[in-house]
Amino acid sequence: MANTPEQHEPLTESEISEQKQVRLDKRERMIEAGLAPYPLELPITAKIADVVESHQGLEADVKTGDIVGVAGRIVHLRNTGKLCFAALQDGDGRIQAMISLAEVGEESLAQWKEFVDLGDQIFVQGEVITSRRGELSIMATEWKMASKALRPLPNLHTELNEETRVRQRYLDLINRPAARQMVQTRALANASLRQTFAENGFLEVETPMLQTLHGGAAARPFSTHSNAFDTDLFLRIAPELYLKRALVGGLDRVFEINRNFRNEGADSTHSPEFAMLEAYQAYGDYNSIADLTQQLVQNAARAVSEDGSAVVTWADGTQFDLGGDWPRISMYESLSEKSGVEVTPSTSVEELQALADREGVEVKLPNHGKLVEELWEHFVKGELEKPVFVVDFPMETSPLTAAHRSKPGVVEKWDLYVRGFELATGYSELIDPIDQRERFVEQARESDRGDVEAMHLDEDFLTALEYGMPPAGGMGMGIDRLLMALTGLGIRETVLFPLVK
Repeated sequence: MANTPEQHEPLTESEISEQKQVRLDKRERMIEAGLAPYPLELPITAKIADVVESHQGLEADVKTGDIVGVAGRIVHLRNTGKLCFAALQDGDGRIQAMISLAEVGEESLAQWKEFVDLGDQIFVQGEVITSRRGELSIMATEWKMASKALRPLPNLHTELNEETRVRQRYLDLINRPAARQMVQTRALANASLRQTFAENGFLEVETPMLQTLHGGAAARPFSTHSNAFDTDLFLRIAPELYLKRALVGGLDRVFEINRNFRNEGADSTHSPEFAMLEAYQAYGDYNSIADLTQQLVQNAARAVSEDGSAVVTWADGTQFDLGGDWPRISMYESLSEKSGVEVTPSTSVEELQALADREGVEVKLPNHGKLVEELWEHFVKGELEKPVFVVDFPMETSPLTAAHRSKPGVVEKWDLYVRGFELATGYSELIDPIDQRERFVEQARESDRGDVEAMHLDEDFLTALEYGMPPAGGMGMGIDRLLMALTGLGIRETVLFPLVK
């Protein structure tokens, strides 16, 4: 059995206050001595990671003659007589700094011992050497305080508890290389998405976060008020209706990586604020947009994987293959197979409700579509581990989606499932303004029945459709969920600063 990292309780507020006062006193004494605890400029010439990279494989007790100036946080400190040691970390790299009486002089060494604490940001300048034990080091000829830390660091040799990691992510980033790696992984994935879109001729655009009407998804919005316009506004739940307006205007391939806000529950796969990718392709459909989505995810996997393949390594060491052509299964057919009851678009609400009652599945404000989707999640969703497109959804739950070209009662929509959660969704877009108006009217009826997630009738969007929107495929994918698929972690680990109670 693998050893679990030891966890220690964080310092109490009393302990922090006591140590903080000691550090405040040091700050004051530094100022009195003419030393700047927070200088505006330092003669930095290199990053620690670059110094380490360029001096690999040296033997012990070597002087390189290379003079550098670096800065980093002290994550280990040992003061012994005429020679002091500090491990400096600048985010990507770590190196040992050596402060000796012979190199910096008696006054500077005394000031180091008096003023420097674990957690301080320090600048050192000196020669790159290896110690007698072979550790790459900088023998400082000069040191300066870069930023005096007033609070003590947690014990860096033990694992922070989850509460601290999430609420004080900056401590997590200092303490845990995996936390810093997640930020880099996310950046690589986003860069890959943008590159794939560019290679396919898409333009990145920006659409409003503040909207007079919320739409583009079934979700409860956050509301706010504009003093300048004296009007109530909504934080967007999706950029869809504005991106479709762009297609009407002749921008045939557009995408946006944006922030969305949904005033609903938070769990291991949901967050009230989240990053979303949406894209729309004129003269595409839900098949072509599925092909594009597979390409986007697989390219992102290659960008973050260790060997450039579509096989990613999760945080627990598990390897997960995102390669190959992903299968496409019918929602109705897979539900019928797993439930043992034939379910079709013509199955009545009463029959579906009876099946739901038998299985203990509760559905709020039930209609055919909601019952089918909830039953499908009950019977099928939990068995989906490898990537799979679930296709052809009930019409009632997809008011912005085109009716299937050959299957009555369903729409051309898919959801992409990976690791048992929904990663992305895609559509053949509804472009008939008359049909769209009727769908909005039906949504208004659902709202009157008490459905707080039902869409409102958007007259300006309907006006745009009346000018003619080309046939199109559209897709949306949660960036946070993409990182979950690439790393095997939960949503609170993939978000840099998650919202918590």
